[in-house]
Amino acid sequence: MADPPQLEMKIGRRLPIVIPLVVASAFFMEQLDSTIITTAVPVIARNLAVTPVQMSLAVAAYVLAVAVFIPVSGWFADKFGTRLVFASALGVFTLGSILCGLAQSFDMLVAMRVVQGLGGAMMTPVGRLILLRSFPRSELMTAMTYVTLPAIVGPVIGPLLGGVLTTYLSWRWIFYVNLPFGVIGMLLALRFVENVRETAVPKFDVPGFLMIGGGLALLQFGMENVSRPVVSVSTIIFTLIAAVALLASFGIYARRTAAPAVDLSLFRMRSFRVGTLAGGICRVGMNGMPFLLPLMLQVGFGLSPIGSGSLTFVGSASAIFVRTLIAPTLRRHGFRAILVTSALAGSAVLAGFAFIGPATPHWVILLCVFAFGLTRATQFMTSNTLAYSDMPDSHLSRATSLGGALQQLSVSFGVSIGAVLLSLVGLHIHGLTPQRFQEAFLLSAFLPLLGIPGFLALDAQDGIRVTISPIAKAEEQA
Repeated sequence: MADPPQLEMKIGRRLPIVIPLVVASAFFMEQLDSTIITTAVPVIARNLAVTPVQMSLAVAAYVLAVAVFIPVSGWFADKFGTRLVFASALGVFTLGSILCGLAQSFDMLVAMRVVQGLGGAMMTPVGRLILLRSFPRSELMTAMTYVTLPAIVGPVIGPLLGGVLTTYLSWRWIFYVNLPFGVIGMLLALRFVENVRETAVPKFDVPGFLMIGGGLALLQFGMENVSRPVVSVSTIIFTLIAAVALLASFGIYARRTAAPAVDLSLFRMRSFRVGTLAGGICRVGMNGMPFLLPLMLQVGFGLSPIGSGSLTFVGSASAIFVRTLIAPTLRRHGFRAILVTSALAGSAVLAGFAFIGPATPHWVILLCVFAFGLTRATQFMTSNTLAYSDMPDSHLSRATSLGGALQQLSVSFGVSIGAVLLSLVGLHIHGLTPQRFQEAFLLSAFLPLLGIPGFLALDAQDGIRVTISPIAKAEEQA
């Protein structure tokens, strides 16, 4: 299906610069904020007179709010318009950031982290929806680059930036840093983003929202406690069982409901199913590395937070570098070949981290991190692009909500599984020695391989609208 002429005119003018930058800055803030607090936890705990273990609730509160509200963000965008919801989400997130910085008690900090999470939950999928509606499918890889790069760069530089701000300014600046980005983003969104909305929006599915939101919140809480336990093991198990029961109940309920809160029928489309589920499984394996490697460098090798961050930061540089190569490579080799190859390469590099020790030269570590950044960025960008490549415009809002929820879970699962792997290799017996981390990396190297069967199920026609170059597309239309 040819793209509308008015859409092509927009692409030729302001959209390639202004709108992607506005959306990318919002994504960057959301991803940065999920990790920047981790380095400052001990300092904040002392300042607010709580223990570092209690501070885990402030970390979890944000991701729990995101998990609850992401699935219904598409409905709000359809009902009230993408511009209004996106600008409002930026405003809520920015306000929550300021109030977090002003918090004088632990309870206030946790409450304001929930406010931040509400803004972040609406910001990410609606921003993705804006990009998908602003670019023709032949330019979808360019659009998805702006979605994926912040998701890769934010978690990598978050701990480093948090350490610098906490050390040289104050922990409150890890929240205040969002203020200029949020204000500028709101002004630009109100000026340049069109307020696209649907004319006929079904009634909001309250029972479905409670089931899917409650299930995802319990699942997120349970997985968070696997890596940072603040409750008993029996409570974690009960929480995970309740989460599975709620999500299974929603699966049954959704089949009998005309307009459920989350449209599970989207999984019938192979490109979306493979991009989100198979790609999500692969991402879970790769998302453990930003948790395991800094911990190994600091606890296992004795580096400072800033020294560790300076080594892991190069992964962001490689992600930016691969952006220029992935579109022509995709057009040349197709989705299946790139997804399978990047999964294999990611697994190989993860295994390579098992051979790094305290005496390993830093240039070798930098090379490994750079190589992993290349494979991780390639996998993320390609699977994200595939997921929406064949999606009809009428289904985009629902698809971005569901895809955003799965992406959030892949991050949480990656960190939690990394912590579980450390426990499996004898953490409680031997402590956090370099050997324990090396064994955990070897085990995590198997996870990206689990997505390969799904990638192999792709047909040559899946996502073909994305792989057609703009020149060939113009010749075809002529």
